[in-house]
Amino acid sequence: MRIEVNVPNLPESVSDATLLDWHKKPGERVSRDDNLIDLETDKVVLEVPVPENGILQEAVGNRGDVVTSGQLLAVIETDMGAAVSPSASAAVALPEIIAEPPPAPAPAPAAVVTAAPSRLETVQQPLSPAVRRLVVEYGLDPAQILGSGREGRLTKQDVLDYLARTNGEQPATAPEAPSPSPHVGSAGPAASSGDRRVPMSRLRARIAERLLEAQRTTATLTTFNEVNLQRIYDVRNRLKTRFEERQGVKLGFMSFFVKATVEALQRFPIINAALEGEEIVYHDRYDIGIAVSTDRGLVVPVLRNADQLSFAAIEKSINEFAKRAREGKLTIEELTDGTFTITNGGIFGSMLSTPILNPPQSAILGMHAVKERPVVEDGQIVIRPMVYLALSYDHRIIDGRDAVLCLYTIKELLEDPDRLLLGV
Repeated sequence: MRIEVNVPNLPESVSDATLLDWHKKPGERVSRDDNLIDLETDKVVLEVPVPENGILQEAVGNRGDVVTSGQLLAVIETDMGAAVSPSASAAVALPEIIAEPPPAPAPAPAAVVTAAPSRLETVQQPLSPAVRRLVVEYGLDPAQILGSGREGRLTKQDVLDYLARTNGEQPATAPEAPSPSPHVGSAGPAASSGDRRVPMSRLRARIAERLLEAQRTTATLTTFNEVNLQRIYDVRNRLKTRFEERQGVKLGFMSFFVKATVEALQRFPIINAALEGEEIVYHDRYDIGIAVSTDRGLVVPVLRNADQLSFAAIEKSINEFAKRAREGKLTIEELTDGTFTITNGGIFGSMLSTPILNPPQSAILGMHAVKERPVVEDGQIVIRPMVYLALSYDHRIIDGRDAVLCLYTIKELLEDPDRLLLGV
């Protein structure tokens, strides 16, 4: 039986997705729930599973293609005992058939450009939407571009590399010819051939877009304070072994910061609010985003109803988020609709920074590296673990008084964790 695999329904906030890596090839046997292909959205990488055991008859699209909800991705023949169909066999053998490009035939009426159709189109391999846009935009002849995709198809990167070469720049792959020797009287040595051009991932492009949006559309100000973490260190050192034995998770510092932040937001609800048009939306929920760094970029999974979570539940959730973020397995729902964000540059050694807002949120807390420093207590100079905190906020709706007092409340609760534990 023939089964079509389509792009899954994407949330309203995600208009399309980009094809990443195919994990199966046409003619290959596939098993139910195998990962067929990865789709990258603005927020996460989605895995598209194989719906039934069978043979992958057709794979539609190449890496870099942009697809929308419901669009056809693949065709699977579910009869495991059947031999590979002639069309599938031809698809597998196709690279050998077109090893040498055949002469270009007469122009076809439906050709993308006025030039003769490319060798790819002559073997019925149409250009992907992303490639087609580039070909039309730059007036290119696809027949002049060598395809590196499966079955010799053109990819978006093939076109970008071709444009780079024709513009006198080096492509992302090895150069076609050695770099020329320096000319007499030139200003310096020959240009290095070590440069690489790599298109931004969807996630990185979205991060860039949101950061610029935050800078353009908000009146951002940052207030700072420093916190003495000695008493939290004492509590943690005294109870961490029993905590781990009882709760099954290590007692870290993030749970203290989340608890202190939620308490401060409850006292200063404007910090947890958002501006929509000319209205201020006060959130009566505390969904705290925890920034997590991955190889693909920064993602911010959300701790739902953080005010109702225990220390153990917070630590477990953060650990799970970090693990699944590195594996690219977070869902879109887990990355949306937070009310406040905490980011920790201290794990990379940052001493101080001004975090950028995460729109539409109106404030963000930045944590930094904990360092032992001399401080004065009761007239005595002592060494204490100190950390700088930074609260960036949208000054359009948050006054400096509320921002400063909110951050000072977080400081007080962290320096006196008994109050934090008792809710006083």
